[in-house]
Amino acid sequence: MAAPDAPSTARMIDHWLGGAHHRPVDVAAAAAFESAYGPCAAIFRSLRDFLGRAVRAIAAEGVDEFLVFGAGVPTCGNVHEVAPEATVLYTDVDPETVRLGRCLLAGSDRAGYGRGDATDIGTLDPALLHRFVPGWGRRPVGVVFLGLAAFLDDDTLARTLDELYETAAPGSWLAIDFDSEELAGHPEALAMMGPAFRMRAPERFAPLLGRWRPTAEGVVPVARWRPVGEPEPVPDAFHGALARRPPG
Repeated sequence: MAAPDAPSTARMIDHWLGGAHHRPVDVAAAAAFESAYGPCAAIFRSLRDFLGRAVRAIAAEGVDEFLVFGAGVPTCGNVHEVAPEATVLYTDVDPETVRLGRCLLAGSDRAGYGRGDATDIGTLDPALLHRFVPGWGRRPVGVVFLGLAAFLDDDTLARTLDELYETAAPGSWLAIDFDSEELAGHPEALAMMGPAFRMRAPERFAPLLGRWRPTAEGVVPVARWRPVGEPEPVPDAFHGALARRPPG
């Protein structure tokens, strides 16, 4: 949880994506991380592009409701901008991010923002869930789970994904990413991520999905998941997948 005068990961990402909703403290933190790692903007553009392609793929299946965990700042190609006909509930555990998100979406009748912990579905505001994801548990929806797996141990991640599988209706979709071991080569940057940060070898990713069934692409570097044209060359820092709870 970021204090009001502390840097926020969500706002740092907004900075890297070229957004307008960050503060000098976030820019300074982003610069410090880049001094230890290298440029990050292209990597986060690649991850945001993956989000867009995954959301469009879900929408093409007729899904028009999305539940987003660890949503960050709801701009720069986030879900409601990619799927403007859908309704979207963004959630985050950081109160400052939730406040910013609510401010940015105040005029929208199709997207809302509330507090929500992906590891405890009971933390979601029932009224917001009913308003923006009215089909939750009854018809297929899209679940976006990006930027979270790296901060959950294997047991917690597996339990969380299984609970989402049980709660979401058959035919629902899951967009998810995992952090590879790429950051291991940059120990100073790795130390900035804190003790909860978990890198995983690629062969560990797919088993963590549990009963969610990935599409034919499997879990691959995000730039190589259904790319449109030639993907921008970036380190394979994030792997991603689109997976489904089978219908019926």
